[in-house]
Amino acid sequence: MPRPERPDENVRVGGRFILLEESIDMSFASWSVLTVDFLVVLHLALGGVTLAALLHLVNAKWRFEIRYISVCFFVLFPLAFCLLLILLLNGARTFPWVGSPLPMPGWNSYGFLVGRELVGFGVVGVLYGLFVKYQPVSTLKPGQARLFRNIALLIPFAHVLFCTMVAWDFEMTLTPGWSSAIYGMYHFVSSFGMVLSVMVLTVMLLMHKFVSPPGTYVINYLAQMMLAFTILWIYTFFAQYLIIWYANLPDETYRLFHNQDGPFGRLFWSFFILKFVIPFPVLIFPQSRISRGIIAFVAVSIITGYWIERYVWVAGSAADSPWPMFSPFAIGVSIIIFSTAFFMVRGAMRKYGVLPANAGVGIALHGKMD
Repeated sequence: MPRPERPDENVRVGGRFILLEESIDMSFASWSVLTVDFLVVLHLALGGVTLAALLHLVNAKWRFEIRYISVCFFVLFPLAFCLLLILLLNGARTFPWVGSPLPMPGWNSYGFLVGRELVGFGVVGVLYGLFVKYQPVSTLKPGQARLFRNIALLIPFAHVLFCTMVAWDFEMTLTPGWSSAIYGMYHFVSSFGMVLSVMVLTVMLLMHKFVSPPGTYVINYLAQMMLAFTILWIYTFFAQYLIIWYANLPDETYRLFHNQDGPFGRLFWSFFILKFVIPFPVLIFPQSRISRGIIAFVAVSIITGYWIERYVWVAGSAADSPWPMFSPFAIGVSIIIFSTAFFMVRGAMRKYGVLPANAGVGIALHGKMD
């Protein structure tokens, strides 16, 4: 299949505009690290509550052993909101199309973007906050149980709609006019797989520190869900890739081939390997899903692949080189954000009685589960 040549100036392709990388300051690749870290923190905050809601809706018996652990990650939501404000206040650095003299699609209106993100954060924050608030009392009175179930019913819909909007704003439309009908699903499926991987690592690392440790079979259940979302992720990845490749429209194939064969090519294939080539052949065997060491290895692979995947889609939209991801700014920002996130989650676990007040971090990765 012939690949579209890279244009030499801003041009209209198929009635849509493509912004050239040469017109973007190279610092965008470094600044993109902050955007990626924001997406990771946001999905951890939302994914923990969504997991608890889904387990409640399907009446999973093991939900009682993990639901307080998972909702503790919602403490990261204010951190995600602070990062959002930083990204929005630096609009031209976060969104390379801001300030372009070219006419933009309606979705690429900066005022509209800011408004919908703030409203979305407000609605989701209230809804998820109500879920966390009523979860402890949901089994005390029938009326509270019904209210809690109604809130839980809204969580999956809110998660899909909000995460789709986030995927469109912070990844898909960074190249104005480029679109994929399945991109929202591709994004939040990938993100939820990352959340499951963080969750299983949290359970394994703190197993002997929890006030009420979950059964070891919980690790196996989470590993099964990791396998399921690995399969679902590769389905959405290939479905999107196949449609773009088969249609062979220049305004769609340009971005894909730039990520795949251009300077981001190594990272592109790296996240494919880390998120599918390693997890699927390993987790498909039942024995692997009862080995803590193997599960931990796969979880780290998925988390690493997820971060690289987000970076390729964000930075690859307007940067010529991925290597500013190792700049002092990028490394320093990531250390600060994830250190802050660690202490916030640990504090929440202590506050809600998941961990004792003086708990450290224990490692229990060896051996098999009962």
